[in-house]
This record gives sequence, structure tokens and C-alpha cells, in this order.
Amino acid sequence: MAFDITAAINIMGLSAVAVFAISGALDAARQKMDILGFLLIGTVTGLGGGTVRDLLLGKLPVLWIREPVWIIVCLIASAITYFIAPKLVSRTRALIWMDAVGIALFAVVGTEIGLNFGTSPLIAVCMGVMTASFGGIARDLLCGSNLTLMNEELYITTMLAGSVTYLILHELHLPDNYDLIGGFLVAFILRALAIIFKLKLPNIYRQ
Repeated sequence: MAFDITAAINIMGLSAVAVFAISGALDAARQKMDILGFLLIGTVTGLGGGTVRDLLLGKLPVLWIREPVWIIVCLIASAITYFIAPKLVSRTRALIWMDAVGIALFAVVGTEIGLNFGTSPLIAVCMGVMTASFGGIARDLLCGSNLTLMNEELYITTMLAGSVTYLILHELHLPDNYDLIGGFLVAFILRALAIIFKLKLPNIYRQ
């Protein structure tokens, strides 16, 4: 029996929020913030992309105001990270991989939400990319870190690939939410390969 699509979206969305909140909290750890700093950075990172998406779509009030469970998940994930971060061998490495999981989840969730709202496939892809990227942008700006999306390795490309894969699989009407899973796997695997093998797009401005 096919898993309920709303439940699937909520599970993936909450997972994405938690993972991105952890990535934000890990950056707060690198900046040696106190626990309130962890909670702030983690929550902004986890909810930033979805907030921008909802504002652009006109879905008001935004999700975490309508359903406080989203902000509760961010606070819990950030608080747990506060106590775990000192035990990590490399917080930077952990942040990179948490970010990779988060953008892959958000890319497909944002695209699905855009489609459900009645947008065109192009706008749905834009919603997916924005949902996946804006939380990380907010995290990097607040922590004074180099923007992750400015890295030479594939980044925005991985979100786009996951979003488009989701759209293609969605049109094939596959059962059991294969579209969500397939889109996530494409985005995450591509980002993982970019991290491991330093994959880059050709760039005429890079010497």
C-alpha cells in the first residue's frame, strides 16, 4: 500500500529541518557560541529556506507559525548538538555532510510543496532550490563564514538535479513515493561525489 503523500512530505520536511538545524548549530560550535547562539543559528538555518518559500508562495502565516512542531524540532536538534559538538573530531566535516543531507531533502520537499500549491514545474524547481539554499545562506552570513554555495564543488547543481529528478519521476506516477526518494538520492549522491572527488562545473572565470 502506498505511503500517504502528506505523511511522507512531513517526515522528509521534519528530517530536513532537523538536519539543517544541526548544520547551523555545528557552525555555531565553530564560532564558540553559547547555547542561545546555537538555538538561534540552528533555528534560522532549519527554517530559513521554508520561510522564504512560504512568503513567496503567499502561504501565510508561514509553516512554523501554523505548526510550532517545526520550530520545536529545530530547538531540540540545536540543543542536542550543543552537547555533542565538543566530542566531534571535525566539526567542519560534520557540517559539510549534514548540509549535504539537508539540501537533498529540502530540494525535493520544496519542489513538491511548490507543485501542490499549483505552480508550474519551473517555479516548483525554483521553490525547491530556494528551500534548499536559503537556510544555509542565512547560517553562513550570521556566523561570518564563507558562503557554502560559493564553493567550487557542485552545490546548486545538486539541488537542481534532485528537483528535476523528482519532477520526472513524479510525472511517471511511480508508487510508494519513489519520486521523493529518487530525487533525494540523486541530489545527495551527486553532492557526496562532489565533496569526495572535488567535482566542479566548467567555469571560464576560473583559472
